[in-house]
Amino acid sequence: MHPLLIIIPILLASSSAAAAQCHPDDEAGLLGFKSGILSDPSGMLSSWKKGSDCCKWLGITCLSGTRVTALYLSGQPNNRTTALSGTISPSLSKLSHLGGLYLLDLIHLSGPFPTLLFALPALQYVYINNNNLSGPLPPDIGDKLARLDVLSLEANHFSGPIPASVGRRMANLTRLQLGGNRLTGAIPATIQQLRNLNQLRLERNQLSGPVPDFFAHLTQLGWINLSHNRLTGSIPPSISALASTLSYLEMGHNSLTGQIPEFLGKFRALDTLELSWNRLSGAVPKSFANLTKIFNLDLSHNQLVDPFPQMYVRGIESLDLSHNRFHLGSIPRWVTASPIIYSLKLAGCGIKMRLEEWKPAETYFYDYIDLSENEITGSPVQLVNRTEYLVGFYASKNKLRFDFESMRRFPKSLKELDLSHNLVFGKVPGAASAPGLAKLNVSYNHLCGQLPPTRFPSSAFAGNDCLCGPPLPKCM
Repeated sequence: MHPLLIIIPILLASSSAAAAQCHPDDEAGLLGFKSGILSDPSGMLSSWKKGSDCCKWLGITCLSGTRVTALYLSGQPNNRTTALSGTISPSLSKLSHLGGLYLLDLIHLSGPFPTLLFALPALQYVYINNNNLSGPLPPDIGDKLARLDVLSLEANHFSGPIPASVGRRMANLTRLQLGGNRLTGAIPATIQQLRNLNQLRLERNQLSGPVPDFFAHLTQLGWINLSHNRLTGSIPPSISALASTLSYLEMGHNSLTGQIPEFLGKFRALDTLELSWNRLSGAVPKSFANLTKIFNLDLSHNQLVDPFPQMYVRGIESLDLSHNRFHLGSIPRWVTASPIIYSLKLAGCGIKMRLEEWKPAETYFYDYIDLSENEITGSPVQLVNRTEYLVGFYASKNKLRFDFESMRRFPKSLKELDLSHNLVFGKVPGAASAPGLAKLNVSYNHLCGQLPPTRFPSSAFAGNDCLCGPPLPKCM
């Protein structure tokens, strides 16, 4: 079970965790932490008052009588009023029974890596995510934190290399989560020594060099995310050792080359495969027919070629094959038959069909549909009218031909609509000015007549036959 799921219910009951006053060392350590906080606009630490029982303070858990065993403070990622500004005081080293430190989404918490953690003998779980910590990770971090089960420092500003010591002595580590920083250099080979590792998440850094071929030693891995780095070379063959355990494999937005390995088709438990924005070539393996449980498949922006294999997915949620060298002809049957799908992106996939002839089994849940840069004819009106939660519909650079005024109803959820570079005619309907619509592009069609009141720029309507009225020239 995720350690957070263990801690959170305990926190909710922490007010009754101890009848006695908390240990004076713990009180002093926590008040020292509070003194390092310069701004607390939400009053997160308002219950932290000297002389009161610190086991009853917000975010504090005491499972060892009067000793603090967990510190959990969490803001809201997009709400700066829940942020904390300041630094992590070394006084937390007084919390000698602390097993879990959770400082999540506090945004403005700054300073270097808190080496005070090295002095906490009971520490097992470290989650310091979405803050503003910076500087290098200590070279001996793995030696000093050998007891950890989880090391999560995601979404900070740490820089420099991943220390080789991370894999040297951390035999108990199940999660290594360093994504969203500014880490550089190669992925250290010592990570292969983390035999209990379940999650390896190093995404959104500046890591370079080949993906290490060490996964045969990491047979417990269920999640690998190395996306948004500068990694090169091919997908290493040792990943084949994870066929029975791996659920998430994300390596998109790198510079990987070569073909997609045939062995990936043996990963029957695979939920997500994300290999977009690389330089992968060749055909997608026929063995992908075995991926019956996959929910999210993104192979977009590579150099993949026909034929695309027949798949037997029971219900895909998200599919992106855009901008390869496919000539699909039509939307695959297994996609059309999916009972629940949120995002379908097949831009530039060589689709030649009349849109009215596509009759998906379910359209209710669609969030995004991108069919841009194909040779699709007909009208999207029937399709769009069947959706309830559509956020974005993109069909630019096709051969759609229909009266735009027939699109009288836009889903209330629709935020973006792109029908540019088609053969759309008629007037722009008033629905195109719906308050929820954030982006509209109907440029380079055959629209005519006076525009309804609109907040969109002239570029959204450019290149039509005879549109007029603000923001275009006024009608004569």
